[in-house]
Amino acid sequence: MRKQSRYFALFLALSAMGTSFEAQARPDVRKLTCAKAQQMVRDRGAVVFTTSRTTYSLFVSNYKYCDAWERLYPQYAQTKDNPKCPVAYECKEPLFNDFWRD
Repeated sequence: MRKQSRYFALFLALSAMGTSFEAQARPDVRKLTCAKAQQMVRDRGAVVFTTSRTTYSLFVSNYKYCDAWERLYPQYAQTKDNPKCPVAYECKEPLFNDFWRD
């Protein structure tokens, strides 16, 4: 009887994990309108979108989500209604350091 209750407890734990993973699925930017994708980033600050069958990318709304040495660059994605939607920004290291500028 104890063995059955352990299996049942394990089953419940795994079931709960399965549903929490489903809730955490990345939104697919290709299935959203341009305005909806932009709004999601504005509302959440940062969103990891699925961008193709095998890739995903982080879209951010401002510098708060970048490391100190990174800069914001416009980030585009294919959405349901726009093949090159300016969704938000991406954090990237600049090609050249600008420490010498005034």
